[in-house]
Amino acid sequence: MLRHGPHLLTLALGLAPLVSAASPEWGQCGGSGWTGDTACVAGTVCTVQNAWYSQCLPSSSASSTTTSSTPPTTAVPPPSSSSPSGTSTTTVPPPSSTGFVKVSRQKFVLNGETYPLVGANAYWVGLMGYSTAQMNQAFSDIAKTGATTVRTLGFNDVTTPNGIYYQLWQNGTATVNTGPTGLQNFDNVVAAAKANGLRLIITLTNNWSDYGGMDVYVQQITGSADHDLFYTDANVIAAFKSYINAFVGRYLNEPTILAWELANEPRCRGSTGTSTGNCTTQTITNWVGEISAYIKTIDQNHLVGIGDEGFFNEPGSPDYPYQGTEGIDFNANLNVTTIDFGTAHLYPGSWGETSDPTGFGSRWITDHATSQKAANKPVILEEFGVTSDQASTYTAWYNTIVSTGLTGDLIWQAGSHFSTGDTPNDGYAIYPDDPVYAIEAQHFAAMKARD
Repeated sequence: MLRHGPHLLTLALGLAPLVSAASPEWGQCGGSGWTGDTACVAGTVCTVQNAWYSQCLPSSSASSTTTSSTPPTTAVPPPSSSSPSGTSTTTVPPPSSTGFVKVSRQKFVLNGETYPLVGANAYWVGLMGYSTAQMNQAFSDIAKTGATTVRTLGFNDVTTPNGIYYQLWQNGTATVNTGPTGLQNFDNVVAAAKANGLRLIITLTNNWSDYGGMDVYVQQITGSADHDLFYTDANVIAAFKSYINAFVGRYLNEPTILAWELANEPRCRGSTGTSTGNCTTQTITNWVGEISAYIKTIDQNHLVGIGDEGFFNEPGSPDYPYQGTEGIDFNANLNVTTIDFGTAHLYPGSWGETSDPTGFGSRWITDHATSQKAANKPVILEEFGVTSDQASTYTAWYNTIVSTGLTGDLIWQAGSHFSTGDTPNDGYAIYPDDPVYAIEAQHFAAMKARD
């Protein structure tokens, strides 16, 4: 989603370390560069999450405590092509040898057992200055449905430093923000997901202008508004690889991360509305092959997906998402060897499918399950939403997912009630007191029983 801009909360949350006598439950208590308290309140233990972040966890869930020694780090390898962006590199946490989610034919597996991929999107969790306690509440609200997985955004490209951002662009040069308003903040996201038993799917850029995305790269490097240059311009591709190298390289050995996704909803056209006119389905399929293969050269531990809407390439179809006009060929992309699983989104209202949105959605799910079987790879409905008749529509779609054997699903989107206000609501958000929340829980249980 994120194509017209979400209704964002304005939060005045402090980013300075806590200065009390002991860090509170879920608070930070150590890590590289940490200058705050290293003691935790009673009933909690300062627990190492990675080299960058230690957290006060309840004693019953803590497994290891911090020490004064510095964990070993591994240098991030340089990108395969030189980057004009000047993106900096970082170091990564110490290795963890077990627990990475893998694929086996049409299933996800973890330590030899089927991993049921069910959950929600929470794009906002690492972007809006939330405290570690709020991150933990958000993930706890999601986990209570029986969810296993959360999809979130791993980017924010800005031209003026402000709030939480991950890459700063100035005069055509990009610098990754490794500080507390940048990657250290994302360390908190990973730690909170881990503390709540959830795995993360992380998207690395956006087709749309929300939080920067592809057009910032294109405008900064080429001075053009032609969106599709993101897929073909050598300097833009090198700059994106450089960002991937820094972000992905930081978490090579972190099993909380389930998968990387190349982009949110890639298309030939983006928010600028302009393109060179030369972008075809083959253009984006070629780009998918290059970028996914590059990630695999850096990171052999994590899965790689695209993050696309699952549009089919059937010229002449009366249905817009089947026509191939946006540059996406779902079946061709699913068969790229360095893509581990397929993704599809579902928004009948936005796609002009208004006469029977529920029925269209069930057909969309069924068609993607057919592609899943043909490719013998997992496929997930990783975004879906309607703003009316949610309970009945989602019940029908969930039933279709179960019956067709589609591998998994992530609703758009999760919501939480914080004491400072609610998380963003674009009309789709499901909060814990929404009737759909219970429907999610029932569906997740059904998926686990099916698998």
